[in-house]
Amino acid sequence: MKVLIIKLSSIGDCVQTLPALYALRKGFGKKGIKARIDWLVEEAASSILKDNQMLDNLIVVKRGWAGNLKENLKAARSLASEHYDIVIDFQGLLKSAVWVMLSGGKRRIGFRNGRELSHLFLNEKLPAFDLEMHAVDRYLSLAKYLGGLTGEAVFPIDTGKESSGLKKKLKESGIKNGSPFFVMVTRARWATKLWTDRKFVEAARRIIDKTGMQAVLAGGASDSAALDKIRDEIGHGSVNLAGRTDLKELAALFKMASFVITVDSGPMHMASAVGAKTVALFGPTAPWRTGPYGKGHIIIRKGVACSPCFKKRCGEPKCMEGITVEEVVEGALKITGK
Repeated sequence: MKVLIIKLSSIGDCVQTLPALYALRKGFGKKGIKARIDWLVEEAASSILKDNQMLDNLIVVKRGWAGNLKENLKAARSLASEHYDIVIDFQGLLKSAVWVMLSGGKRRIGFRNGRELSHLFLNEKLPAFDLEMHAVDRYLSLAKYLGGLTGEAVFPIDTGKESSGLKKKLKESGIKNGSPFFVMVTRARWATKLWTDRKFVEAARRIIDKTGMQAVLAGGASDSAALDKIRDEIGHGSVNLAGRTDLKELAALFKMASFVITVDSGPMHMASAVGAKTVALFGPTAPWRTGPYGKGHIIIRKGVACSPCFKKRCGEPKCMEGITVEEVVEGALKITGK
């Protein structure tokens, strides 16, 4: 049986879909069903899925059609030639629905309330999902419908290969093997999700004073210069690894950390997926829908009347501005037991 998962982006969304992949693979195996499971994903999120033992094939496509028509049409023809028995739209957007249609799958499955009329491209629709359900549980319900193994969510992310190289980078940066450190993720795609750099610096200094740990800043290459300034202001042997890790190495970093302080972002989901405890700062979004999954995390949210608004821009983001340094430090110390 040929199965195609369509979850194109973003990093966090793909991570949250991993338990559904695990459930499908284990469920099919338990029933004696020999299945080939492929995953269609855009480039930006693809590396977190690389070499995943639950997948047979990872199919990487370009984001958008305007400048990538030739490459994406070639990918579409290849998909159609596979004659998939099942195509699952975990994205539920127009961009994923187009790929559902182009795949030509026999059973095209998703939720009845997919956004942007994406449900019109399905021929097998599950009842509308509860908007307040956590994304991980929502995706698991799709897997369960197809015979996926039910039970506790499992995130199949193997960082074994990346750990040795990461340890070398940490050592070169001044963090000895075995020395305790915490990670800070200060950047997100939405301006409304951001906390101030000044508060991150102050929180890091206080945590270092109380625990003796070192701080490691994580982010993309475009964040490097700004995070250099934060690192310098924190001092105390802090490290900036922005742009120096791929997604699997970043996951390995989170796994090694004592805890992670993070805004609502893709890396936040990676951190919780590999078992790192997080202090997660929420403002315009809803942690019960897309917060760090699992137990032991500290969610800091002010709960102002207009939150969650799900707006990417706001002239007066009280929800994030109201989060204090004291609250973040207290959350970190609670995780460490200090």
